[in-house]
Amino acid sequence: MSTTTTQTESKAPENLTLAFDTSLHNEYKYSDYLPVYDEKTTFPPIEPFEFKDRGLSANKDKPNLLPPNDSSVKATKLTPVIGTEIRGQQLSQLNEQQRDELALLIAERGVVIFRDQDFKDIGVEKQKDFGRHFGPLHIHPVGAHVKDNLELHNIYLGPDNEYRNRNKLDKLTTVGYHSDVSYEHQPPGVTILTLLSVPPTGGDTAWASQTASYARLSEPIQKLLEGLRAVHSGFPQAEGARRDGKHVRREPIQSSHPLVRIHPATGQKALFVNPGFTKRIEGVKQEESDALLKLLFKVR
Repeated sequence: MSTTTTQTESKAPENLTLAFDTSLHNEYKYSDYLPVYDEKTTFPPIEPFEFKDRGLSANKDKPNLLPPNDSSVKATKLTPVIGTEIRGQQLSQLNEQQRDELALLIAERGVVIFRDQDFKDIGVEKQKDFGRHFGPLHIHPVGAHVKDNLELHNIYLGPDNEYRNRNKLDKLTTVGYHSDVSYEHQPPGVTILTLLSVPPTGGDTAWASQTASYARLSEPIQKLLEGLRAVHSGFPQAEGARRDGKHVRREPIQSSHPLVRIHPATGQKALFVNPGFTKRIEGVKQEESDALLKLLFKVR
Protein backbone atom coordinates (compact mmCIF):
# COMPACT_ATOMS: atom_id res chain seq x y z
CA MET A 1 0.00 0.00 0.00
CA SER A 2 1.41 3.37 -0.95
CA THR A 3 0.48 6.85 0.20
CA THR A 4 0.69 9.91 -2.01
CA THR A 5 0.95 13.36 -0.49
CA THR A 6 0.25 16.47 -2.52
CA GLN A 7 1.46 19.83 -1.30
CA THR A 8 0.19 23.05 -2.84
CA GLU A 9 2.12 26.24 -2.35
CA SER A 10 0.23 29.51 -2.62
CA LYS A 11 1.93 32.08 -4.80
CA ALA A 12 2.65 35.37 -3.11
CA PRO A 13 0.99 38.34 -4.84
CA GLU A 14 3.13 40.61 -6.92
CA ASN A 15 4.07 43.89 -5.30
CA LEU A 16 1.73 46.71 -6.17
CA THR A 17 3.05 49.94 -7.63
CA LEU A 18 -0.17 51.16 -9.27
CA ALA A 19 -3.70 50.38 -8.12
CA PHE A 20 -5.31 51.28 -11.44
CA ASP A 21 -5.13 50.53 -15.15
CA THR A 22 -3.32 53.45 -16.81
CA SER A 23 -4.99 52.81 -20.16
CA LEU A 24 -8.39 53.68 -18.69
CA HIS A 25 -7.44 57.09 -17.35
CA ASN A 26 -5.56 58.87 -20.13
CA GLU A 27 -8.04 61.74 -20.25
CA TYR A 28 -9.04 61.81 -16.59
CA LYS A 29 -8.79 65.36 -15.20
CA TYR A 30 -7.36 64.22 -11.88
CA SER A 31 -5.06 61.48 -13.16
CA ASP A 32 -2.20 62.93 -11.09
CA TYR A 33 -4.17 61.94 -7.98
CA LEU A 34 -4.66 58.30 -8.90
CA PRO A 35 -3.26 55.87 -6.29
CA VAL A 36 0.31 54.63 -6.38
CA TYR A 37 2.28 52.50 -3.93
CA ASP A 38 5.79 53.64 -3.13
CA GLU A 39 8.08 50.61 -2.84
CA LYS A 40 11.22 52.29 -1.54
CA THR A 41 10.45 54.86 1.16
CA THR A 42 10.70 53.73 4.76
CA PHE A 43 10.33 55.71 7.96
CA PRO A 44 11.45 55.27 11.56
CA PRO A 45 8.87 55.43 14.36
CA ILE A 46 7.15 58.81 14.68
CA GLU A 47 8.75 60.95 17.36
CA PRO A 48 6.48 62.63 19.94
CA PHE A 49 5.49 66.14 18.89
CA GLU A 50 3.89 69.18 20.46
CA PHE A 51 0.31 69.77 19.40
CA LYS A 52 -2.19 72.52 20.17
CA ASP A 53 -5.69 72.20 18.80
CA ARG A 54 -6.38 75.25 16.65
CA GLY A 55 -9.90 75.39 18.01
CA LEU A 56 -8.46 76.69 21.28
CA SER A 57 -7.54 79.93 19.48
CA ALA A 58 -10.95 80.43 17.89
CA ASN A 59 -13.71 82.90 18.67
CA LYS A 60 -16.48 80.65 19.98
CA ASP A 61 -19.13 82.66 18.11
CA LYS A 62 -17.28 82.09 14.81
CA PRO A 63 -18.05 85.55 13.35
CA ASN A 64 -15.32 85.22 10.71
CA LEU A 65 -16.27 81.80 9.37
CA LEU A 66 -20.01 82.34 9.74
CA PRO A 67 -20.55 86.13 9.56
CA PRO A 68 -24.02 86.88 10.99
CA ASN A 69 -24.78 89.67 8.52
CA ASP A 70 -23.69 87.84 5.37
CA SER A 71 -26.69 86.08 3.84
CA SER A 72 -24.49 84.35 1.25
CA VAL A 73 -22.91 82.16 3.94
CA LYS A 74 -25.23 79.49 5.26
CA ALA A 75 -24.60 76.77 7.85
CA THR A 76 -27.09 73.91 8.16
CA LYS A 77 -27.05 71.12 10.73
CA LEU A 78 -27.45 67.79 8.94
CA THR A 79 -28.44 65.83 12.07
CA PRO A 80 -28.99 66.84 15.69
CA VAL A 81 -25.66 65.42 16.89
CA ILE A 82 -23.24 65.32 13.95
CA GLY A 83 -22.62 67.09 10.67
CA THR A 84 -22.88 70.70 9.51
CA GLU A 85 -23.02 71.80 5.89
CA ILE A 86 -21.58 75.19 4.92
CA ARG A 87 -22.30 77.02 1.69
CA GLY A 88 -20.83 80.33 0.58
CA GLN A 89 -17.27 79.86 1.82
CA GLN A 90 -14.28 78.61 -0.15
CA LEU A 91 -11.82 76.56 1.89
CA SER A 92 -8.99 77.78 -0.31
CA GLN A 93 -9.72 81.40 0.68
CA LEU A 94 -10.07 81.02 4.46
CA ASN A 95 -7.74 83.18 6.54
CA GLU A 96 -6.13 82.10 9.81
CA GLN A 97 -9.02 83.25 11.99
CA GLN A 98 -11.53 81.44 9.81
CA ARG A 99 -9.47 78.25 9.85
CA ASP A 100 -9.26 78.37 13.63
CA GLU A 101 -13.02 78.78 13.85
CA LEU A 102 -13.40 75.88 11.44
CA ALA A 103 -11.26 73.75 13.75
CA LEU A 104 -13.62 74.58 16.62
CA LEU A 105 -16.70 73.84 14.53
CA ILE A 106 -15.21 70.47 13.55
CA ALA A 107 -14.65 69.72 17.23
CA GLU A 108 -18.24 70.65 18.05
CA ARG A 109 -20.01 68.96 15.14
CA GLY A 110 -17.64 66.12 14.22
CA VAL A 111 -18.07 66.55 10.47
CA VAL A 112 -18.23 69.77 8.43
CA ILE A 113 -19.13 69.57 4.73
CA PHE A 114 -18.34 72.27 2.17
CA ARG A 115 -20.13 72.30 -1.18
CA ASP A 116 -19.03 73.69 -4.56
CA GLN A 117 -15.35 74.00 -3.70
CA ASP A 118 -12.29 74.77 -5.83
CA PHE A 119 -10.09 73.03 -3.24
CA LYS A 120 -9.44 70.00 -5.43
CA ASP A 121 -8.10 72.27 -8.18
CA ILE A 122 -5.63 74.41 -6.20
CA GLY A 123 -2.76 71.92 -6.42
CA VAL A 124 -1.04 69.57 -4.04
CA GLU A 125 1.22 72.09 -2.30
CA LYS A 126 -1.61 74.46 -1.41
CA GLN A 127 -3.70 71.52 -0.24
CA LYS A 128 -0.90 70.41 2.06
CA ASP A 129 -0.38 73.95 3.35
CA PHE A 130 -4.07 74.10 4.25
CA GLY A 131 -3.80 70.84 6.17
CA ARG A 132 -0.70 71.93 8.06
CA HIS A 133 -2.68 74.71 9.73
CA PHE A 134 -4.45 72.05 11.79
CA GLY A 135 -1.37 70.03 12.70
CA PRO A 136 1.52 67.94 11.32
CA LEU A 137 0.61 65.97 8.21
CA HIS A 138 0.35 62.22 8.73
CA ILE A 139 1.83 59.67 6.33
CA HIS A 140 -0.10 56.43 6.22
CA PRO A 141 2.20 53.46 6.89
CA VAL A 142 0.70 51.23 4.18
CA GLY A 143 -1.95 53.09 2.17
CA ALA A 144 -1.96 54.26 -1.42
CA HIS A 145 -0.94 57.84 -2.03
CA VAL A 146 -0.63 60.55 -4.67
CA LYS A 147 2.58 60.22 -6.68
CA ASP A 148 5.49 62.01 -4.95
CA ASN A 149 3.18 63.15 -2.14
CA LEU A 150 3.02 60.55 0.60
CA GLU A 151 1.00 62.88 2.82
CA LEU A 152 -2.02 62.57 0.51
CA HIS A 153 -3.67 59.23 1.20
CA ASN A 154 -5.70 58.10 -1.80
CA ILE A 155 -8.97 56.16 -1.73
CA TYR A 156 -9.95 54.82 -5.15
CA LEU A 157 -12.85 52.44 -5.74
CA GLY A 158 -12.86 52.12 -9.52
CA PRO A 159 -13.41 48.73 -11.18
CA ASP A 160 -9.72 48.56 -12.13
CA ASN A 161 -8.49 48.98 -8.56
CA GLU A 162 -6.22 45.97 -8.25
CA TYR A 163 -5.78 46.19 -4.48
CA ARG A 164 -9.52 46.40 -3.78
CA ASN A 165 -10.16 43.53 -6.17
CA ARG A 166 -7.68 41.36 -4.27
CA ASN A 167 -9.47 42.08 -1.02
CA LYS A 168 -12.80 41.04 -2.51
CA LEU A 169 -11.56 37.49 -2.94
CA ASP A 170 -12.23 36.55 0.69
CA LYS A 171 -14.56 39.30 1.95
CA LEU A 172 -18.19 40.17 1.36
CA THR A 173 -17.44 43.85 1.85
CA THR A 174 -14.62 46.25 2.64
CA VAL A 175 -16.94 48.46 4.72
CA GLY A 176 -15.96 48.87 8.36
CA TYR A 177 -16.24 51.55 11.02
CA HIS A 178 -12.93 52.86 12.30
CA SER A 179 -11.17 55.92 13.63
CA ASP A 180 -8.28 56.77 11.32
CA VAL A 181 -5.02 55.08 12.40
CA SER A 182 -6.07 55.12 16.07
CA TYR A 183 -3.12 52.84 16.78
CA GLU A 184 -0.75 55.81 16.49
CA HIS A 185 0.60 57.15 19.79
CA GLN A 186 -0.76 60.55 18.72
CA PRO A 187 -3.68 59.87 16.38
CA PRO A 188 -4.78 62.52 13.87
CA GLY A 189 -7.06 65.25 15.17
CA VAL A 190 -8.61 66.22 11.82
CA THR A 191 -9.15 64.30 8.58
CA ILE A 192 -9.67 66.25 5.35
CA LEU A 193 -11.62 64.20 2.80
CA THR A 194 -11.71 65.72 -0.69
CA LEU A 195 -13.98 64.19 -3.32
CA LEU A 196 -12.47 64.28 -6.82
CA SER A 197 -15.02 62.16 -8.68
CA VAL A 198 -18.09 60.42 -7.31
CA PRO A 199 -20.75 58.19 -8.88
CA PRO A 200 -24.43 59.24 -8.84
CA THR A 201 -25.10 56.51 -6.27
CA GLY A 202 -22.92 54.46 -3.95
CA GLY A 203 -19.46 55.23 -2.70
CA ASP A 204 -20.81 56.77 0.48
CA THR A 205 -18.77 57.53 3.58
CA ALA A 206 -20.80 57.17 6.79
CA TRP A 207 -19.87 59.01 9.97
CA ALA A 208 -20.76 58.39 13.60
CA SER A 209 -20.48 60.63 16.65
CA GLN A 210 -18.54 59.03 19.47
CA THR A 211 -19.50 62.02 21.61
CA ALA A 212 -23.17 61.14 21.15
CA SER A 213 -22.36 57.46 21.69
CA TYR A 214 -20.82 58.22 25.07
CA ALA A 215 -23.76 60.44 26.06
CA ARG A 216 -26.25 57.63 25.33
CA LEU A 217 -24.62 55.25 27.78
CA SER A 218 -26.03 54.96 31.29
CA GLU A 219 -24.10 56.79 34.00
CA PRO A 220 -22.73 53.64 35.72
CA ILE A 221 -21.28 52.43 32.41
CA GLN A 222 -19.83 55.87 31.71
CA LYS A 223 -18.08 55.87 35.07
CA LEU A 224 -16.74 52.36 34.49
CA LEU A 225 -15.30 53.25 31.10
CA GLU A 226 -13.66 56.47 32.26
CA GLY A 227 -11.17 54.51 34.32
CA LEU A 228 -10.18 52.07 31.56
CA ARG A 229 -7.74 52.05 28.66
CA ALA A 230 -7.69 49.99 25.48
CA VAL A 231 -5.01 48.68 23.14
CA HIS A 232 -5.20 49.84 19.52
CA SER A 233 -3.05 47.81 17.13
CA GLY A 234 -1.67 48.49 13.67
CA PHE A 235 -0.22 44.99 13.32
CA PRO A 236 -3.18 43.36 11.50
CA GLN A 237 -3.23 46.20 8.97
CA ALA A 238 0.49 45.85 8.25
CA GLU A 239 0.27 42.06 8.05
CA GLY A 240 -2.63 42.31 5.63
CA ALA A 241 -0.73 44.82 3.52
CA ARG A 242 2.29 42.55 3.23
CA ARG A 243 0.06 39.61 2.39
CA ASP A 244 -1.52 41.63 -0.43
CA GLY A 245 1.79 42.76 -1.91
CA LYS A 246 1.84 46.28 -0.48
CA HIS A 247 4.93 48.04 0.82
CA VAL A 248 5.00 48.79 4.56
CA ARG A 249 6.73 52.14 5.02
CA ARG A 250 6.86 52.06 8.79
CA GLU A 251 6.83 49.07 11.11
CA PRO A 252 3.50 48.61 12.92
CA ILE A 253 2.91 49.71 16.49
CA GLN A 254 0.24 49.44 19.10
CA SER A 255 -0.82 52.09 21.60
CA SER A 256 -2.77 52.33 24.82
CA HIS A 257 -5.49 55.00 24.82
CA PRO A 258 -8.24 55.93 27.29
CA LEU A 259 -11.65 54.51 26.42
CA VAL A 260 -13.08 57.96 27.06
CA ARG A 261 -11.24 61.03 25.79
CA ILE A 262 -11.91 64.71 26.44
CA HIS A 263 -11.61 67.11 23.51
CA PRO A 264 -9.24 69.95 24.44
CA ALA A 265 -11.22 72.62 22.59
CA THR A 266 -14.74 71.73 23.76
CA GLY A 267 -14.33 69.72 26.96
CA GLN A 268 -16.73 67.12 25.55
CA LYS A 269 -16.24 63.48 26.44
CA ALA A 270 -16.22 60.90 23.66
CA LEU A 271 -15.70 57.18 23.31
CA PHE A 272 -12.39 56.33 21.70
CA VAL A 273 -12.90 52.79 20.51
CA ASN A 274 -13.49 51.24 17.09
CA PRO A 275 -13.76 47.74 15.60
CA GLY A 276 -11.04 48.49 13.08
CA PHE A 277 -8.12 48.82 15.48
CA THR A 278 -9.22 48.40 19.12
CA LYS A 279 -8.22 44.90 20.22
CA ARG A 280 -8.65 44.63 23.98
CA ILE A 281 -9.31 46.54 27.17
CA GLU A 282 -6.44 46.63 29.62
CA GLY A 283 -6.68 45.47 33.21
CA VAL A 284 -9.73 43.22 32.84
CA LYS A 285 -10.17 39.56 31.97
CA GLN A 286 -10.43 38.57 28.31
CA GLU A 287 -14.11 37.67 28.54
CA GLU A 288 -14.87 41.00 30.20
CA SER A 289 -12.94 42.87 27.54
CA ASP A 290 -14.74 41.00 24.76
CA ALA A 291 -18.15 41.74 26.28
CA LEU A 292 -17.45 45.44 26.79
CA LEU A 293 -16.02 45.90 23.30
CA LYS A 294 -18.98 44.08 21.77
CA LEU A 295 -21.28 46.55 23.53
CA LEU A 296 -19.26 49.62 22.58
CA PHE A 297 -18.92 48.60 18.93
CA LYS A 298 -22.74 48.57 18.74
CA VAL A 299 -23.15 52.07 20.21
CA ARG A 300 -23.18 54.29 17.13
